[in-house]
Amino acid sequence: MTTDEKLGVHCAGEEWCPIQATAKLLCKKWHPVIIHRLLDEGPMGFNELKEAVDGISSKVLSDNLDDLEEYTLVNREVVSEKPFRVAYSLTPRGESTQGIIDEMQTWGTENLTEPIGTAQVAD
Repeated sequence: MTTDEKLGVHCAGEEWCPIQATAKLLCKKWHPVIIHRLLDEGPMGFNELKEAVDGISSKVLSDNLDDLEEYTLVNREVVSEKPFRVAYSLTPRGESTQGIIDEMQTWGTENLTEPIGTAQVAD
């Protein structure tokens, strides 16, 4: 599937709902965080991305990247064979989530209290 084609995402109800379908893609715990880091930092290798997404295990990151690649939001490119390295980047469809991710950050900054003892999230 190319990023020019619309994704076929089904809803739980009888009628198709674009909000529910979008939530299915973007509202898994780590999906918006991974997308945010790639939007901010650009392409990253697996270990670099794991470090940027604080608190995620290698298996969970790998599974989430597979999901995002399947949804054509993230591209996986083999950078070198020896040593084996890959780089993850956003596809045009992934980059098109910029507004949603920015709004999530704005809403969180305006409406949520940062736990005591943690660093302030930069804009």
